[in-house]
Amino acid sequence: MDTPAPVEPTPTADHLTPASPISRRQVIAGTAVAGAAAASGVAAVALSGAADAATPLFRHGVASGDPLPDAVVLWTRVTPTPEATPGSGRGPAVDVTWEVAADEGFRTVVSSGTTRTSRRRDHTVKVDAGGLRPSTWYWYRFRVGGTTSPVGRTRTAPSYDDSPDHLRFGVVSCANLQAGYFHAYRALARRDDLHAVVHLGDYLYEYGPGEYGYGKDDVDVRRHVPAHEMVSLRDYRRRHAQYKRDADLAALHLRLPFIATWDDHEFADNAWKGGAENHDPETEGSWRARRRAAFRAYDEWMPVRLSGTAEVRDGRKIYRRLRFGRLLELSMLDLRSYRTEEIDSASMTGGEQEIAGAAQMRWLTTGLRDSSARWKLVGNPVMIAPVSFGQLPQRSADAIAEMVGDAVGSEGLPYNLDQWDGYVRDRRDLYRYLHDNDISDVVFLTGDIHSAWACDLPLDAGAYPFADRRTVGVEMVCTSITSNNFKDMLGTTALTPFAATALRAANPHIRFVDLDNHGYSVLDVTSGRAQMDWYVTADRKGSDDSSTWVRSYQTTAGSRRLQQVYRPVS
Repeated sequence: MDTPAPVEPTPTADHLTPASPISRRQVIAGTAVAGAAAASGVAAVALSGAADAATPLFRHGVASGDPLPDAVVLWTRVTPTPEATPGSGRGPAVDVTWEVAADEGFRTVVSSGTTRTSRRRDHTVKVDAGGLRPSTWYWYRFRVGGTTSPVGRTRTAPSYDDSPDHLRFGVVSCANLQAGYFHAYRALARRDDLHAVVHLGDYLYEYGPGEYGYGKDDVDVRRHVPAHEMVSLRDYRRRHAQYKRDADLAALHLRLPFIATWDDHEFADNAWKGGAENHDPETEGSWRARRRAAFRAYDEWMPVRLSGTAEVRDGRKIYRRLRFGRLLELSMLDLRSYRTEEIDSASMTGGEQEIAGAAQMRWLTTGLRDSSARWKLVGNPVMIAPVSFGQLPQRSADAIAEMVGDAVGSEGLPYNLDQWDGYVRDRRDLYRYLHDNDISDVVFLTGDIHSAWACDLPLDAGAYPFADRRTVGVEMVCTSITSNNFKDMLGTTALTPFAATALRAANPHIRFVDLDNHGYSVLDVTSGRAQMDWYVTADRKGSDDSSTWVRSYQTTAGSRRLQQVYRPVS
């Protein structure tokens, strides 16, 4: 029988303003609804009186994602019998009714339907709810017999010819449950000003207990289920189920649609199309079978369209483009399924390595060229700005090498060859295409590296140092939610100022780097600028879920460069 995650129960309401003094435990207990709703001008997300998120039938909560002007993906999982636990392959088929309403009381139901789920899809439910109006908040729920799920809130995208004043997204990546609590998710769930959440990968981690946790000693703040590295379909399903029962993640899913892509840990560390650093065929079997299991579990458990549909097992293509009126297009990349194995030296020639595959690269470049949107955002799982680690102290270099990979350059300088620095031909071709086609207002949104960065993207990305100051766009990198960073690997902050200074000196296109903190980002886009605000959360292993703004950068339309601003968006 599946062992539930050792986390607090899913909240029964979570409509909080950033300044609200209400605690996480009050939210979970449901005692804060009236006060929080009164404090805000936005209608509160409330759950049906008959629906408790801890109800055994809907114990994994609800979620939505991939908003279009007229549709959104809705998700839940049902547990029709006690033995029908995730990954068990047990339990009867069941009919599930879904409803979308224009009001939280469901007086005006605008879309509905019934679908059947069974053990063949791990009793998950994923539907594409259509017939909706653009730029509109909706409430949704599921029913089985007389039992109703928690009520979620979602929002559609603007119509393709609309020009919204602004759009605002939470931006997150790298949430390792064993390394601590997901304070960033809770902080974003408290906000009343977001339209969606962009998740850039490492939504969950594959490791077993004791393998990758909190700090340099890998302490398990919470223990993964199952209690070993996930390899089989049953393993991946159980791990997804554990993460969905996290209180903070459940609160954010309940409140906002997600736009997600995967990185490597949804499969295994440093994955590529033919294998992974953290996969041993002799003890863990075929990589092809393992990757197929990871694909299937992700398709079942995430509110995303693969190959353009919400159907399960009809495709594996996650790279896709979502348009938000004339203001922006968001191209979400897959940098794992088609990449070749990374090079084993820091030769900057790049050889024949491919990070995106030819078909995806054509899709990306032609889409950027042909877009009529002002801003071209790219959901980019691994960092694309070139980084030379320069003359770092050896201890700092060792910590960065452990954090990003043990690659060492031809001159003894460590590089992260798992990111675009290991695939320089693809990066060089992409940069040159952006320049030659005069494509402006390109912003790469990145995760993966467990640290915060703000970078201009130099056209001469393959040359060190960067003498040519022409730029082709900018990159904004969110830090990890819990996964270990520079400070965590060293066990001290003493070397951080030296490391950051050395990085900036060796890389003049890097405007900002924070190697020490965990948290989240908020991206606000208007016709005139795109601004990222970085927020830091409290200690991952503690109960303090407060967060603090630390830095903001923006790029103005047509500039292809970043500049610092001195307050977050309001």
